[in-house]
Amino acid sequence: MTHSLLIKMAAIHKQDGHTAEKEMATTFLVIGGGIAGVSCAEMLPFHCPGERVTLITASPLIKTVTNVVPCTKTLFQFDVEERPAETLSEEHADVTVFHDTVISLDTANHRVFTRLGRCISYQKLCICSGGQPKLISEDNPHVIGIRDLDSVKTFQERVSQSRRLVVVGNGGIASEVVYEVEGVEMVWVVKDNHISATFVDPGAAQFFQSSLAKGKVERKQVSKRMKYTVSSEGPHKGGAALGPDWHGSLHIRGSHIDKRNVTVEYNSEVKCLREGDETWPVYVELTNGKKYGCDLVVSATGVTPNVSLLTAGNPDLEIAPDGGLKVDAMMQTTSQDVLAAGDVCTASWEPAPHWFQMRLWRQAWQMGGFAARCMSAKEGVLQDFCFELFSHVTQFYGYKVVLLGLYNGQTLQGEYEILVRVTPGVEYVKLVMKDGRMQGAVLIGETDLEEMCENLILDQLDLTDLQEHILDPDIDIDDYFD
Repeated sequence: MTHSLLIKMAAIHKQDGHTAEKEMATTFLVIGGGIAGVSCAEMLPFHCPGERVTLITASPLIKTVTNVVPCTKTLFQFDVEERPAETLSEEHADVTVFHDTVISLDTANHRVFTRLGRCISYQKLCICSGGQPKLISEDNPHVIGIRDLDSVKTFQERVSQSRRLVVVGNGGIASEVVYEVEGVEMVWVVKDNHISATFVDPGAAQFFQSSLAKGKVERKQVSKRMKYTVSSEGPHKGGAALGPDWHGSLHIRGSHIDKRNVTVEYNSEVKCLREGDETWPVYVELTNGKKYGCDLVVSATGVTPNVSLLTAGNPDLEIAPDGGLKVDAMMQTTSQDVLAAGDVCTASWEPAPHWFQMRLWRQAWQMGGFAARCMSAKEGVLQDFCFELFSHVTQFYGYKVVLLGLYNGQTLQGEYEILVRVTPGVEYVKLVMKDGRMQGAVLIGETDLEEMCENLILDQLDLTDLQEHILDPDIDIDDYFD
């Protein structure tokens, strides 16, 4: 991984242009201006008022969570706002923000060195440097990954001149691209036998098929989440990951067709890319033997934790098999006084039965806030309740989607049964049951079942006698527990 993929920064505070080391000390140092890093930096002054907090950010813009509304004990809806980095210092007097490049970390001596010549010594460090997109080809000009605002701007510009896109991946970004982009032919390459497999099962994917065919429709309510506006300034490399509704205020449209045309290639991956000709700039060969010419390939196959520059020369920082920094239940890495949160870390503790790590902005927010508690604690703290149950609320294909617990039977090794209720075009409800107890749920549409399902998963009540009634819309299941 090259330095250009890592935390790129230039100073918010006025610089004299010298590279001589400027030594400074801070109690708490946070690396990364994404949701995890900003959440950590915002919470530290609350836990330790008067202590100096320093944030080094990859971008002149930071992401902060606002308007947090609890839906259930573990499920929250919130807005993500992108603000100038200096606003963090304006709101929190104890927080200093630098827009600079971390070039090395010395964990043995508790020091960080930056490109602009700073040598920052710390008492506690939290690494929140996020992840980088996995691109199917790093050097091909016709391949783009969507990770931050600069890549969104490039994507928007490229799509406007495109006739056909090939979208590779089957997670959230790929699903949103295929649904949101208009006026261009699309080929969607997925390695699974159904769409959006990162989040839903084949039944839910079938429920979404009609929306995929119709394309984007105007929402009944204006989204209150972040409206991402793209500056006309030059690029800021290594920006923080996108949050929810990254496409909300952007008009992303090709210019060549009015009719929507999406071809899904199931159980397939990219075999290789071929040079283009006068018809298409690039050709994509798939493992199923098909070949498509296109103007642009969108690589949306996940992220790689952004760790290489920070682990160089620090053998005490252990890396998990997935490439993330190993952290324990207190977000502590294997190096003393170094914590990590968000996409850069890998949860290496024994998780609660109904929680697992998934590199989502919601978990980044939760991990960042909890890391601040752990950094500031004089003695051990109890793990946050958010790690008791996996919970996520998002929107796919115009529908509200709530995921709870082991919603796809994760870790159950196929030993479970499912209960399903479907109203085409309105809602899809799937409950994962094992030995009469609820283990997870997928709720699509306005089901109003989030709180009930959360309680039943957490409490592990025996529902054997209620299973045939639990999804009956004419029965209020809450009456059974009064």
